[in-house]
Amino acid sequence: MEKFKEIERSIITTYRARIWSKFTKAINEFNLVEPNDKICVCISGGKDSMLLAKLFQELHKHTRIPFDLVYIVMNPGYNDKNMHLIENNLKLLNIPAEIVKTDIFEISNEMEKNPCYICARMRRGALYRIAKEFNCNKIALGHHFDDVIETTLMNMLNTGSFQTMLPKIKSDNYLDMELIRPMYFIHEKDIITWKNSCQLNFIECACRLTENIEQFKDKHSSYRLKTKELIKDLKSYNPNVEMNIFKSAYNVNLDKIIGYKTNGKYHFYLDNYNTKNKS
Repeated sequence: MEKFKEIERSIITTYRARIWSKFTKAINEFNLVEPNDKICVCISGGKDSMLLAKLFQELHKHTRIPFDLVYIVMNPGYNDKNMHLIENNLKLLNIPAEIVKTDIFEISNEMEKNPCYICARMRRGALYRIAKEFNCNKIALGHHFDDVIETTLMNMLNTGSFQTMLPKIKSDNYLDMELIRPMYFIHEKDIITWKNSCQLNFIECACRLTENIEQFKDKHSSYRLKTKELIKDLKSYNPNVEMNIFKSAYNVNLDKIIGYKTNGKYHFYLDNYNTKNKS
């Protein structure tokens, strides 16, 4: 049996409970795939996006929902080593991806202030533009459970706001375009276990700006790394802390919130305080 077929089989057998079922749960619970969708599956070259592509291939084979897929590698300026690894993995995994080259790294590296922020904005904008060119109405990204809880906690600790990473969101700038996150329930440790058991090797951080500047890398990646470590430490206090952070976004009690914003309008808890029944 060819290796890619063994990998595909592992997803729906060995990793059925830990990966496949959680993928289909997100698809169904959040209505991420609808009839006649054309979904742009974005592949960065890392473990998460490569698994996402394989999951969509399996879904396309087994679902009764009619939808189309386009697999896109948006190359922001990877070095030859990383690009070669991505191309080899696409071939190994039998993923028919289109590679679209951009000069995002080159442009963002010339910026003196906030190059990482500018790079991220440019990459997101390029993905929307490319997806539109391929007549897609949805963009699928490989964010997983750990990304969700880390983002939730980072917002609380670093920006003083409670907001999470949503499973789908409409684009503000591209009409009829949605961004979806079908790996919403999948834990990173299970992705790593799948990768290792299949003996796969993917690119890690491939930023051209940080690849030779260790001090820069430490400074600008520290927030998420420290949040990962914090969550790990909190598990010694409560082993359910990860799921509790995740569920907190499902269980917001507006009666116990000082203020909240919806549709761009801020609401303060005293606005209707005197009209409420006393508890």
